[in-house]
Amino acid sequence: MVAKSQQSGASYPFWFGGAAAMWGTVCTHPFDVVKVRLQTNESRANVGAVQTLVNTIRKEGPFAIYNGLSGSLFRQATYSTTRFGVYDILKRKVASEDGTIPVWKSLLTSMVSGCLGGVVGNPGDVLTIRMANDGKLPLELRRNYKHCFDGLYKIGRDEGILGLFRGVGPNTVRAIFMNSSQLASYDQFKQLLLFKLHLQDNVYTHFAASLLAGLVATTACAPVDVIKTRVMNSAKKENAITVLTSILRNEGPKALFKGWLPAYMRLGPHTIITFVTLEKIRQLWDSRREIAMATI
Repeated sequence: MVAKSQQSGASYPFWFGGAAAMWGTVCTHPFDVVKVRLQTNESRANVGAVQTLVNTIRKEGPFAIYNGLSGSLFRQATYSTTRFGVYDILKRKVASEDGTIPVWKSLLTSMVSGCLGGVVGNPGDVLTIRMANDGKLPLELRRNYKHCFDGLYKIGRDEGILGLFRGVGPNTVRAIFMNSSQLASYDQFKQLLLFKLHLQDNVYTHFAASLLAGLVATTACAPVDVIKTRVMNSAKKENAITVLTSILRNEGPKALFKGWLPAYMRLGPHTIITFVTLEKIRQLWDSRREIAMATI
């Protein structure tokens, strides 16, 4: 059972999770650029994260590691706002009178909210991947989106509305994996630290729980993330099964974990920053609410 917690016992504004995730994105976006470039590398050459980072800066300049930031922020504003907001609402719905939630209910609510977030955030994901990868393409193949709204307009104009939802299948599967492995595991690790190891409910506990949750989420999502990235970045209309078959045949199963290190270097800190920020925002909100109640 998951004991009563700050998250399940109180109602918070829907946008809190999205705001926290956007701040995490600003801090970790360079790792996302490296991850995307590794995942779209279809050769068997063993190019590492550090070499990819160095090559990007040397060939395109230091600001290239922030290519696609507007797309990433747009993605978090849609995807993370939805998944965090819906998750909190569903947790309150399924919680018992004492605030406890069975593990299976926690997983189910995180999967449902992840599914919704994956669909809503898909256009932002397409933009992020294309903008992050654009600099390494030949000049004649570059899309040259100026910012996220320019990208949305050009995709809609050139590919139709369905172009914004390219890869929505693997992206939604990834979102389900991400939410169930990140949000649910964060709650589980936090409760373990609080009630089994008797740690204080403070920033150190939030840091430890989010660090472990980031490790779980990165590993669980790696194969789906590689497939999703290839589908969204492809100039051809390939489906997830075709891409998976091609990877296994031409690159081997290890290729499904391409970019794991930069993915964790990005997702680990991103998870930590997001949850620590979210917990702090909620604490400030609780303090403000208590002051308001005291003055009534």
